[in-house]
Amino acid sequence: MAQHRHKRETPAGSFSRAALVAAPVAIVATLSAVTMGVLNAEPGTSDQDLLASSVGSTISRTLPSHTALVHRRDLTVSRSQTRSTAGTRARSRRGVGNAQGRNRTGLMDARATLSAVRGADSKLWTTADLNLWNGPGQDAAKVGLVEERKHVLVTGRREADRAEIVIGGTSRWVTAAYLSAEKPAPPETGPSLGGVCANGTAIDAGRPSLYDIFDAVCSNWPEITSYGTWRSDGEHGQGRAMDIMVSGATGWEVANFLRANYGELGIEYLIHARKIWSVERAGEGWRSMADRGSVTANHLDHVHVTVY
Repeated sequence: MAQHRHKRETPAGSFSRAALVAAPVAIVATLSAVTMGVLNAEPGTSDQDLLASSVGSTISRTLPSHTALVHRRDLTVSRSQTRSTAGTRARSRRGVGNAQGRNRTGLMDARATLSAVRGADSKLWTTADLNLWNGPGQDAAKVGLVEERKHVLVTGRREADRAEIVIGGTSRWVTAAYLSAEKPAPPETGPSLGGVCANGTAIDAGRPSLYDIFDAVCSNWPEITSYGTWRSDGEHGQGRAMDIMVSGATGWEVANFLRANYGELGIEYLIHARKIWSVERAGEGWRSMADRGSVTANHLDHVHVTVY
């Protein structure tokens, strides 16, 4: 049989080495393909379906670990929810307890107030007009007024700067500093209009408003008994001026009283102790005058009044 020497015969040893090299390459390629398949798979495709078709038993060994991880995550969430529910229930119980405590405190306050009102047996005097409050706190509401020099029933309870008193059988609170055990003296009454001279003094004047001024001054300062009206010169000669013979502190009391009531008395201007005040320049107050020499010329011994 003829031998074909032109055909090259492949040695058996060479085939074995090629197979050994190709096998790992094929495995790497297969794993790469599987990996790319897993990465590019649709979200709905499970890992088990992708891997089972390629590597078989390899996935079956990894699934128990994956399942255990999911189970542990579910267990952690379940425990967290349990703790959250327990915390909510505890806070709810505390809220109910606080509300009940406030209700008990309010009830105790009401009972204490009623007891204090019923037990009040001493009185103090108010030394000023005082606001009445329905409680001692800064958020209390003002509910009325109690006048000065009132003898009010007190409970003896105080809080901050307020004291509890009883008005009409009801608890009220006032500023404690204006309560006193001693009755306040009646307020001093200053000079007023409308009086009538009763010291026996009389005047002869021109304008009716001068008679009103005379009565007002004489009734408030009965010690003044000398008044000058008519004179031949100036405003005295016109019957619209009068000199009230007084000096010192009393002189200024009279002058300021007339100034305060100039509108009711029809006064145009006043002069006393080298000072002048006029309606026209009322905003300037008492203005200084030049020295005229004598006591009378400088109006040191009397108050001069000129009316319209």
